[in-house]
Amino acid sequence: MSYKIGLVGKPSVGKSTFFNAATMNDVPEGAYPFTTIDPSMGEAYVRVDCAAPEFDHTCTPNHGYCTEGVRFVPTKLVDVAGLVPGAHEGKGLGNQFLTDLNEADVLVHVVDFTGETDLEGEPTEDHDPREDIDFLEDELDMWYLDILEKGIERYRSGYHGEDKAIEDDLAEQMSAFKINADEIKQVVLALDLELDPDTWDDEDREALAREIRIRTKPMLIAANKMDTPEAQANWEPITEDPEYEHLTFVPVSAHAEKALKNGNEQGVLDYRPGDEDFTVTADLPEEKAAGLEQIREFVTEFGGTGVQQALETALFEELGAIAVFPGARKPQEDGTFLQDCFVLPDGSTAEDFAYFLHTDIGEGFLHAHDVRTERQIGADTELDHRDVVEITTTN
Repeated sequence: MSYKIGLVGKPSVGKSTFFNAATMNDVPEGAYPFTTIDPSMGEAYVRVDCAAPEFDHTCTPNHGYCTEGVRFVPTKLVDVAGLVPGAHEGKGLGNQFLTDLNEADVLVHVVDFTGETDLEGEPTEDHDPREDIDFLEDELDMWYLDILEKGIERYRSGYHGEDKAIEDDLAEQMSAFKINADEIKQVVLALDLELDPDTWDDEDREALAREIRIRTKPMLIAANKMDTPEAQANWEPITEDPEYEHLTFVPVSAHAEKALKNGNEQGVLDYRPGDEDFTVTADLPEEKAAGLEQIREFVTEFGGTGVQQALETALFEELGAIAVFPGARKPQEDGTFLQDCFVLPDGSTAEDFAYFLHTDIGEGFLHAHDVRTERQIGADTELDHRDVVEITTTN
């Protein structure tokens, strides 16, 4: 499994800048709608405290890299083509957008918190960023509702027999959202609805679609351009609005992250992604030096540029994933140590991990060892974030 984080939002909010800052790819950027037409895929990284120092060894990563005890683990990042109101009805890039979006496991909704772009991505003034948040959630809810309605029609048709439960038909219809019948039944009952669609009114069906969407497509808000006074003025009123209690907000300046990474690559400053400070290592023109000091003020106040924080919050908190190291207490004969670090679903067991590594390893699974405690663990033992696990297998 390789998780995909999807970047989503209306045109011209800085999605492509965020993508480039996170991946250092070169996709087009511009202040006009549909700068991105096709989804761009890139490799970003999430930070995990490396386990190697605990064993007094240095890791040798196969993928990603490690610096000063922080492992940068690769993850896939998708910049999904721009969304406009009415996408669920086919407007803008419509169905293609929704199809691409569904490939993502968790969403980062990039919002221009300055309020200087309207719903179509055109320049404006005093636009309320709440409208951006609402319109994306509404589009997704209507998309889910449309599929939910088809599941209800499927149930009412009796195509699969009179004894088939509503949750079974809905699960089959909504299988693309990776939800099963038991989970749908839990959602229905959690909303105090009966397991009979004939008792559901329009409001009930909309609530059901929305709750299924929230559970199957977790999302956070990347409040972009937070290095401006306009965005900062909008932060507290929006993040403290009770309407958005179900959402997590991360203050972001994609522009600042890209500037710092560019400076690091050019050798004019030292910067580790996600850090809340950096060191200038070269003499710079006065204008550039002043610009970096403005960025320093922002990252110091907000604990970083927010790009790394958004990716990690999406993966480890909203999605609930965990990182696990396969390994042993000592380096191999060739000097390699803790070469890999993999991201797995929360609740993964030792046997799940074995199958993740390779089907043959899973099929021959005997037991595993928690390398830190040197204790043997069974197949059904659930793993924790940053566990170091050695698998013993007949294969």
